[in-house]
Amino acid sequence: MTARFTYLGDMLFWILVAALTAALAVILLYPLLRGAKAANNIRAGEAAVYRDQLRELDRDLDGGLITPEEADYARAEIGRRLIAVSADEPAETPKPARHHRFTEAFVLLVLPVLGLCLYLTTGRPDLPSQPLEARLENPGNDVAVLIAKAERHLAEKPDDGKGWDVLAPIYFRTMRVNDAQVAYRNAIRLLGPSPVRLDGLAETLMAVSDGVVTDEARQVLEQSLTLEPDNPRARFYIALSMEQAGRPDEARKAFEALAKQSPADAPWLPLVNQHIATNGGAPAGANPATPGNPTQQDVAAAETMSAGDRQQMIRGMVESLDAKLSEDPNNFDGWMRLVRSYAVLNDKDRAAGALKRGLAAFPPPGEQGRQLLALARELGIATEEATQ
Repeated sequence: MTARFTYLGDMLFWILVAALTAALAVILLYPLLRGAKAANNIRAGEAAVYRDQLRELDRDLDGGLITPEEADYARAEIGRRLIAVSADEPAETPKPARHHRFTEAFVLLVLPVLGLCLYLTTGRPDLPSQPLEARLENPGNDVAVLIAKAERHLAEKPDDGKGWDVLAPIYFRTMRVNDAQVAYRNAIRLLGPSPVRLDGLAETLMAVSDGVVTDEARQVLEQSLTLEPDNPRARFYIALSMEQAGRPDEARKAFEALAKQSPADAPWLPLVNQHIATNGGAPAGANPATPGNPTQQDVAAAETMSAGDRQQMIRGMVESLDAKLSEDPNNFDGWMRLVRSYAVLNDKDRAAGALKRGLAAFPPPGEQGRQLLALARELGIATEEATQ
């Protein structure tokens, strides 16, 4: 019985497709088929109007409304127009234009065939139809269906905190920031605050404000730190709020504290080091033996400098490191730091040049060369020219 219904469903589908195709072909061909007939009707209508004018002219002359001279002049003008219209009328039924025949053949034959081929190659004619209810029962990896299923569930049970907790990060990943904010607030209200929920809410607040850590977002992050003092995400955003507020010294110290707390292989450490350098500090984990690294005196002097003077000092140290590596290129740590320093200074051309020179000293087949390339990809530096 099920197989029979499936067969009938397939037949109805193809009948519907054929009917729609035929209707579309008729719509497309109608202007071509009626073009000549419409033109003939227009000419016949114009001729009838001119003949009516001649009869009206005779009635005006008989009634003494116009003089014979005016009637002769008007009759000549109307006759000239009538002759012109009559001359345009074809002696026999015109044949369809050749290009119209090609167009009709394309619409009737080629277009449906192309559509069918496209459907067979890109579509899934073998896939059985599945109503919304069935797709909601088994959504698979379809994010839109997952969201629809969760929204339907929460519409029936709005006090299900776990549902809001699951839906909030999905909203955020799909760029539905306002919906994500509502979902996080509902999850916190129903399930209580947690570092994950509070951090998620803070990120939605920052996304709405184009990346700015607002006062409300900072309050949420501070609440998150009361629950988890070593929360790296909350600590990073609070340090970022100091940087955005124009307090580079406080921001640098906060980023340096986060870097000291973080494991050496922490994925967020490169970004933290970038902000440390932006605020006038030395990246955590730098090798003091590496040429160009700041000394303790340099760090102490930087404490008393303005932001502009501190940035100038950093550029001077980077250029000094570049010069020393040109004299002695056999220093792998130096090349790693030089490439990263130019990237932090947003000088991608010099960073690419430093990468190329570093790869000349440490070719890509080796472990150190592969690390240089991995660093470049992490920093968004083009590696194609450097490896040529």
